[in-house]
Amino acid sequence: MAKVVLDTRPLRIPAYRRLWLSTVVTAIGSQLTAVAVPKQVYDLTKSSAYVGLAGAVALVPLLVFGLWGGAIADAVDRRKLLIVTNVGICVTSVLLWVQAAVGLGSVSVVLALLGLQQVFFAVNMPTRSASIARLVPAELLPSAGALGSTVMQFGAVIGPMLAGVLIPVLGLSTLYLIDAVALTAALWSVWMLPSLPPLGGASRKVGLRAVVDGFRYIATQSVLLASFLADIVAMVFGMPRALFPEMAEQTFHDPAGGGNALGWLFAAIPIGALVCGLLSGWLSRVGRHGVAVAASVCVWGLAVAGFGMSTSLWAAVGFLALAGAADMVSMVFRGAILQSAATDEMRGRMQGVFTVVVAGGPRLADVLHGTVGAALTPAAAVTGGGVAVVVIIVIAVLALPAFWRYRAPVG
Repeated sequence: MAKVVLDTRPLRIPAYRRLWLSTVVTAIGSQLTAVAVPKQVYDLTKSSAYVGLAGAVALVPLLVFGLWGGAIADAVDRRKLLIVTNVGICVTSVLLWVQAAVGLGSVSVVLALLGLQQVFFAVNMPTRSASIARLVPAELLPSAGALGSTVMQFGAVIGPMLAGVLIPVLGLSTLYLIDAVALTAALWSVWMLPSLPPLGGASRKVGLRAVVDGFRYIATQSVLLASFLADIVAMVFGMPRALFPEMAEQTFHDPAGGGNALGWLFAAIPIGALVCGLLSGWLSRVGRHGVAVAASVCVWGLAVAGFGMSTSLWAAVGFLALAGAADMVSMVFRGAILQSAATDEMRGRMQGVFTVVVAGGPRLADVLHGTVGAALTPAAAVTGGGVAVVVIIVIAVLALPAFWRYRAPVG
């Protein structure tokens, strides 16, 4: 069983356990907000194009502050930075609750608060990820990464399903409130972390040059660059979540006020990823990481195309769950490539780029799918996007044979 199930040894380290517990507490709450924002925007506008616009509003802070935040994480005490950004995320969640509770009904206010929250999120994520290598020994880094990813997927499963149940009963505003309470509780775990100053002992200047240095570093690591590009292709062309609210009502017959289909659509991808994460022990025996990434991205694209052609909710959930499992495999091996390529002084900036790719790619997908879905049909947008993923990845592998041949470092 040790070769199949998750490795929990990193949880024996108190500092990492505190950081992990803060992730557990916020995992569900953050997913409630992730459902509440597009649902509120769609309820106010009845337009998937506006849901896609919400993705664009969130994308700009992720691009700018994700990269800059990674540079900051390399230059200051990461514990202090985590505290500041956690407070910021919590305050914006409270403000989102207030605007929904009083029935303000302003899309502009929702989008403005979403953008502000993403500023804090974009700095928090690379800081959190870069801190892990300071809390656990090198041999446990893959296990720590799997633990963090799996608990996030657990929240991504339970959160949307709870959202689908709670919206008709307690109202949409309650989702924002639950997220704010969870963030407040998690702040204590972050506060109890040890100090995490730069290893050099002195803070460095954080500016454009530091960000540029990070990109120059990536340019020297062709396999690392290819792994980022693979994820961008998969997310931008193959993440159809901007169309979930419309498809829940129009294709899978949810009531106008929200229902179970919406929750299942948002939860299906994380369900597949969670199951794969819980049974991820076998992944450590795969040596050809480039092949694993390329193959899993192709499976993702095919599964998304299958979802686009589905008229049954349960068939749709099945295809999305398969896509989620493929994405988990891709994420594990892309993370392993990142860990083997990045030095400590570049880790924050690499995690910043990783945050931009992982979080920014779906935001671009929101814009693309929302626009194409409004111009054509949701089914056409989703199916075409899935097929495009497969075609582009095949072309990329042919153009970058070194990535296909890449194997895990030995020793």
